[in-house]
Amino acid sequence: MSSRRVGLWLIGAFGGVGSTAALGLAALARGLTDTVGLATALPIFNGVDLDDFNMFSVGGHDIRASSFNTAAAELHQRANVFDADTLDACRPQLEGWSANVRPGTVLNTGETISNLADLPDAKKSESQRSATQRFQSDLKQFREQNKLDQVVVINVASTEPPFELTDAHDSLAKIDAVLTANKGPTLPASSLYAYAALDLGYPYVNFTPSLGAGVPALLELAAKRQTCVAGKDGKTGETMLKSVLAPMFAHRNLQVMSWVGHNIFGNRDGIVLNDPANKASKVKSKDQLLGQILGYKPQTLVSIEYVESMDDWKTAWDHIHFRGFLGTKMIMQFLWQGCDSLLAAPFVLDLARLSLLAQRRGETGVLKHLSAFFKSPMGVDEHHFFRQFGWLEEYAEKAR
Repeated sequence: MSSRRVGLWLIGAFGGVGSTAALGLAALARGLTDTVGLATALPIFNGVDLDDFNMFSVGGHDIRASSFNTAAAELHQRANVFDADTLDACRPQLEGWSANVRPGTVLNTGETISNLADLPDAKKSESQRSATQRFQSDLKQFREQNKLDQVVVINVASTEPPFELTDAHDSLAKIDAVLTANKGPTLPASSLYAYAALDLGYPYVNFTPSLGAGVPALLELAAKRQTCVAGKDGKTGETMLKSVLAPMFAHRNLQVMSWVGHNIFGNRDGIVLNDPANKASKVKSKDQLLGQILGYKPQTLVSIEYVESMDDWKTAWDHIHFRGFLGTKMIMQFLWQGCDSLLAAPFVLDLARLSLLAQRRGETGVLKHLSAFFKSPMGVDEHHFFRQFGWLEEYAEKAR
């Protein structure tokens, strides 16, 4: 049995996805649950050197005062998820991991996210450089105290507003000059976390629509430090269904005239996405794949609405109007309801295992074979789910 020890560092650790991922990891390590929902548990990964669940330690950054136990208990009470016996059995482990979580930052995240913060260190005024140095100190301490061979950083925090890049973001030298001078173009918090991780040589995965490592300068940093990146925006629900159904219409030569998707949910992510600025990032990510898969752009509408009573149960209603033989117009509709955190958390664990494996294999830069996990995969224009998944299967065969 391998003696390797690895770390999972979660940005937005005490959110629904982060706390569910931590609970799931603890439960899997204790044999309290099965591996349903984990792509890395599929037979294609048999014989691949993935980290076992009991090899992990967990830490992270958050802007709110909470804990993994508190967050999981709240989700259990509000959304009626998790087994009470599992929560009790994993409580000591989650308490230990909560001690590894440090204050994050609300730098350049927008007013809505800033209003969620209740930790003074997260809200304090600091330069971008001092923030990245603070993050790196936290990451180093986490690795040293837990005697870890590797650490992967995964961003599961709230969605930031769209961010426009400038020429100053084109190169690492320019960004470093900006950070040193503490003036000029800014970086959002997701990119500051990415800088801190990549500069230490840690893989960085962006599970959100936020900018993260999607900056030319940060991709240059990843190459310089010989580490890897993946993202962005986890594809877990309605958009995953789009990437599966759209190829059917394309392969049957049925013309999609319009596709309307209406989404409602009520968790903390819903509060953030109720802000039009933050919502714009998510809508853009959800609405881009149909044109690429179909080869033309039908009329589309994507709406995201906050309905408090839904809590973590994200519900989507899609209406597809398409044209068939002899000009006949037809309709397909579907209703999708899933627990947002329970859909996302196993993907987070998959991405942690696969990113750590990629780094051990000496892979650097964007991990394009992980595109099936994302709505807006970095470095890839292909959104066809089965083609994306084929790349993952090919990779598993090579890794074996």
